[in-house]
Amino acid sequence: MLRFAANLNTGFKEYPFYERFQKAAELGFGAVELPGLAAFDLDEVVKAAKAAGVKVVQFNFCDGNMAAGDRGMASHPAKQAEWRAGVKDAIALAQRMNARQINSLAGCVLPETPRAEQLAFLVENLKWAMPLLEKAKLPMMLEALNAIDNKGYLLTHTAEGIDVIQRVGSPWLKFQYDVYHMQRTEGELVNTIRANIAHIGHVQIADNPGRHQPGTGEINYRFVLGALEATGYDGYVGLEYLPDPDTATGLGWLPRDRRVTATAADLVL
Repeated sequence: MLRFAANLNTGFKEYPFYERFQKAAELGFGAVELPGLAAFDLDEVVKAAKAAGVKVVQFNFCDGNMAAGDRGMASHPAKQAEWRAGVKDAIALAQRMNARQINSLAGCVLPETPRAEQLAFLVENLKWAMPLLEKAKLPMMLEALNAIDNKGYLLTHTAEGIDVIQRVGSPWLKFQYDVYHMQRTEGELVNTIRANIAHIGHVQIADNPGRHQPGTGEINYRFVLGALEATGYDGYVGLEYLPDPDTATGLGWLPRDRRVTATAADLVL
């Protein structure tokens, strides 16, 4: 069975942020994933999640100014203190919400820094965080993004992300496999999932082109999610897509009584 998490950043935009938790519950979800929370009142976030009775699967931290092109800072030496403080704050918040995991974006390429040096710094930073995560029993995700939508991002292919994870060498660091991003970057979705499933801790989905719900584009999601299910994957599938034309309509592919768990055969695609 596959477990699903509503994304309260790309979806549910018809509602104020703190109301989205309850709306997700009303639409049949038992779990949600969140964006970076720096702009929100954390007490209100915790309160909203508890009131709605939904599981917080994960949230981002230390994203930087996304609108200005930032995509994290874990690989930026000048921002080491900020990122490391962010790890500690994220662990504390995750414990308050009983979140399953946290997600850190790697950061964009630093033109003045050789790539090998920047990657080595990323590995060093991540290694620093592992004992804290192990003590908290809290996994961290590391994500690759497509370079078309995220110009200059450091990690754009699955192999690049997996290489960093293997160099860190901790079970508390996992790869976040985003089907949409990897379709745009490299394709070969099912074979890549099968080959790397031991390192994959979270999956996100959207169709291509358009980044809308499954069934609106070229990705055969019944096949892809069926292959994921067959691996025995026990993480969540986050619905990080832009629903078209609205959130409720954009959920037509996932029957209401299957929004907590479902098999690939249950999907309306």
